[in-house]
Amino acid sequence: MSSLGVISGIISGMILFQTSVVAPIVFTILDAESASKFLRKIFPRFFLIILLFGVLCLSISLFLKDTQGIVVSSVTITSMSISYLVVPATNKARDDKRSNTFRRLHTLTVVLTLITLLANLSWLLPI
Repeated sequence: MSSLGVISGIISGMILFQTSVVAPIVFTILDAESASKFLRKIFPRFFLIILLFGVLCLSISLFLKDTQGIVVSSVTITSMSISYLVVPATNKARDDKRSNTFRRLHTLTVVLTLITLLANLSWLLPI
């Protein structure tokens, strides 16, 4: 497996771990206020770390002139940048009890994270 596949594997693993292990545990062991504080700290870092791995992948892809790597890393960088940038608005919508706005912004980050996951899993497909 190439270094690009390894980076995408790390990204995919982070997303799967966050969604299948961390998030469910948070809501079962922490009260609502503690869960909110925890999630407000972890998600910006989650998006930023994946974004940085995307930048690393893009740098390597450009050097290697790897088209799939350029596409996958561009999707990752774009999706995670948007997700990172909407965190303050998402938190503000929650604080201001604007549930429709919160729901739309949260759904946006969930969809972008899913797109990022699928893009990074594309290394498993024979192209």
